[in-house]
Amino acid sequence: MSHALDASGAGSDTPNLDFAGTTPYEDYVQADVLTHLQHPRSDDPGEMVFLVTTQVMELWFTVIVHEWETAARALREDDVPVAMDALKRSLRELEALNASWRPLAQLTPGQFNSYRAALGEGSGFQSAMYRRMEFLLGEKSASMLVPHRGAPRVHAELEKALHEPSVYDETLRLLARRGLPVPQSVLDRDLALRYEPSAEVEAVWTALYADPSGAHADLHRLGEVLTDVAELVWRWRNDHLVATRRAMGAKTGTGGSAGVTWLEKRATKNVFPELWTARSHV
Repeated sequence: MSHALDASGAGSDTPNLDFAGTTPYEDYVQADVLTHLQHPRSDDPGEMVFLVTTQVMELWFTVIVHEWETAARALREDDVPVAMDALKRSLRELEALNASWRPLAQLTPGQFNSYRAALGEGSGFQSAMYRRMEFLLGEKSASMLVPHRGAPRVHAELEKALHEPSVYDETLRLLARRGLPVPQSVLDRDLALRYEPSAEVEAVWTALYADPSGAHADLHRLGEVLTDVAELVWRWRNDHLVATRRAMGAKTGTGGSAGVTWLEKRATKNVFPELWTARSHV
């Protein structure tokens, strides 16, 4: 709005500046908390950029998890429009998340090395919220709970997410309830394991894509939004790979990870695999 309201409710060009305590904005956003969470461990000015950018990524992970959990719940309740809305919002959020690599993408090895020691054993693969994102994509792995054994609340949240259906699991269950021939072995699979592609599921998507305006047109549209999500996840992994390769080459990653080698393997994998392979048969 272009004008604030004064105490009487009438229009005023002067906003209210007098508050008894903190401002309502601060009470809601907690900006003072957010802007004092940065504690660099070196004197290098670049570390602040790295630290804030990483924290921003964590915030985007949090909202994307919220969107995908909303979508999974809506699919479970046969509410495709609500699921679609949440998934479409997550596309914009994924784009913003991916853009977070830009401040780091031009790091030279010397610049990164100037504060790399401050990370110690810290590494992005230890992010609990990112792990929840991966679990919601069907990228399940019980071993990834191990780093969080010392944090009971976080470990419990991850263990719960490990055994819950992913967004794709809920999608396939919806397809089955609509009468499409998703095999029972897929519907009854161990949810704590990584999703493995199925030729029968590929055939279901092939049929849906061959008839985009048919009785299941909404499921075709759902498939396209899920493909959009999968594409942006693939771009995230590739941007991570490129930024890491530029900053540190093929050296061992922080926290003992395999660095670029591990990221290269991740970058070759697609989530929601049959949505990609079915396109060869349409």
